[in-house]
Amino acid sequence: MNKVELQANVDALADEINFLKCLYEAVSGPMQQQVSDTSVVLSMDNNRKLDLNSIIAEVKAQYEEIAKRSQMEAECWYQCKYEELQATAGKHGDSLKDTKTEISELNRMIQRIRAEIENVKKQCETLQASIVDAEERGEVALKDAKAKLTELETALQKAKADLTHQLREYQELMTVKLALDIEIATYRKLLEGEECRSVGYKSFGGYSLGGGGFSSGAGICSVVGGSGSGAGSGTILKTTTSERELSHPPPKEKGANWHGDHCYPSITKVTTIYFGLNQAPSSFRNCTEK
Repeated sequence: MNKVELQANVDALADEINFLKCLYEAVSGPMQQQVSDTSVVLSMDNNRKLDLNSIIAEVKAQYEEIAKRSQMEAECWYQCKYEELQATAGKHGDSLKDTKTEISELNRMIQRIRAEIENVKKQCETLQASIVDAEERGEVALKDAKAKLTELETALQKAKADLTHQLREYQELMTVKLALDIEIATYRKLLEGEECRSVGYKSFGGYSLGGGGFSSGAGICSVVGGSGSGAGSGTILKTTTSERELSHPPPKEKGANWHGDHCYPSITKVTTIYFGLNQAPSSFRNCTEK
């Protein structure tokens, strides 16, 4: 914009110079024509002698002075206008230099901005490629994670099933163990009762307990004691498991404690156990009641 204004000012000043030249020619032309066309009328005075040379020299000097003055005025005017034009041209030249400097700076800025734009475009392309790569890797990772999650869920379900099976087996084993513990306690009490009875027989010597006896054959052991002329009461032990059942176990029934091909009778197989006057030990009563 500044360049266009400066060019317009230069054109206006050139037009003004041409106009002034034309004006000078238009003004000085008639004056010179008037000077050249001026006719001098001399009256001849024959009475006295005229000095024509001095008159011509005087007129010539006057016209030369007029011409010099006009020339000086014109030169002074043109000099002033020239100086003004030079000052204006200097100002416009400085403005033109500043404008050129600004234009060069703008060009450099444009080049720098274009370079930055190219770099930003390259960065955008790189980022887009990275985003696509990340999305692909994310999809692959998500698929792997889903597959691993499925495997883990399957493994968890299997582990739960195994744990349930193991808990069931553990409960069965604990049931078998409890039955065995009860049976062991029962047989221990039976042995203790048998020992007590043996000691009782030894203490009473040859006295009869009246109908008391010991026989084996119908069951594992059957001790039936009754009251007689002797002292106190007897001991009654009855079991429902026979030797035949132990040697030839019956088919597996629901509720029985089986381990392989062996059956462990539970405490319900023992019908009654009496020690003394139905006063069994508290620990044994607790076992039987359970």
